[in-house]
Amino acid sequence: MNAKRLFILTASLLGCWLIAGVWPASGQQAAPTENKGVKIDSLTTIDLGPEIEGMQGRHLRLRFITIEPGGWLGLHSHKDRPAVVRALEGTITEHREGGVTREHKQGENWAEGKETTHWTENKGTKPAVLIVGDIVKP
Repeated sequence: MNAKRLFILTASLLGCWLIAGVWPASGQQAAPTENKGVKIDSLTTIDLGPEIEGMQGRHLRLRFITIEPGGWLGLHSHKDRPAVVRALEGTITEHREGGVTREHKQGENWAEGKETTHWTENKGTKPAVLIVGDIVKP
């Protein structure tokens, strides 16, 4: 194979690699692993062990979570920690594993089950306040 054909083949393969490997990822933001601009207020908890047979070692808790503008809750999973959420104020953007992005506005409710791995950010100009109930292993 002469040098010109080798160069063309190499350039073509490199171009395909760049398009297939880098281009799709260029529009995606890496998921943060730490929280930023987040305040968590624990409101109450109850030990579910004495309340419900089979729930030993689990607590039900209720929290207010405030995410400041530009802040985020880092990537986390809800495996073994189901939750229900209501947006009390503001708007948040949720990024679920697999590329699904949802916007949750004031007054909306949603659930986060064992298949949920995600991170959440506040792209707005005012704080987002969530009330979150979840079952945890303390």
